[in-house]
Amino acid sequence: MINNKLPISLSNRHLHLKKEHIDLLFGLDYELTKMKDLSQPGQYAAMEKVDLVGRKGVIKGVRVLGPARNKTQVEISKTDSFVLGIETPVRDSGDLDGSAGLKIIGPKGEVVLEDGVILAARHIHMHTEDAKRFGVTDKQVVRIKTSGERAIIFENVLVRVNPSYSLEMHVDVDEGNAALINNYDLVELIK
Repeated sequence: MINNKLPISLSNRHLHLKKEHIDLLFGLDYELTKMKDLSQPGQYAAMEKVDLVGRKGVIKGVRVLGPARNKTQVEISKTDSFVLGIETPVRDSGDLDGSAGLKIIGPKGEVVLEDGVILAARHIHMHTEDAKRFGVTDKQVVRIKTSGERAIIFENVLVRVNPSYSLEMHVDVDEGNAALINNYDLVELIK
């Protein structure tokens, strides 16, 4: 492969809410307010923020992402899990059964999650054409090499292929900061 580079972005703490939880946190029949579009088509950062409450601490002002989903999912970093005092597993998006729980507080109410809090697995969003170009398939696990002063190799990176995706790798802020990564740096897929 001649061009095996792709952009990487740091994913800060955020949450996706199901409609029922949007109503409980912000009011009946509430619609999220789009602040800006995100890199993945149809996804956006909302103006709305909530507070996360764990056994040991609180993280205030956590951004909600839209649109509403089928399940509420909170994505935090390992540092955040220490602050909150919860054991949070590394999981792929949507794999929530048996994950951590916490309380979410909004301006109109609160929601107590029994599970739904994860450290998002490192992953790459790929359009089907990108997957062909890179010679990978959906759910394949690959390795990614960064460059620069603190270059590292990320192991166990999950490839997620969908014709609606835009090419981009996501790591959480703890991982990105440790490797001195900036949003949209190019990294190398080395399988």
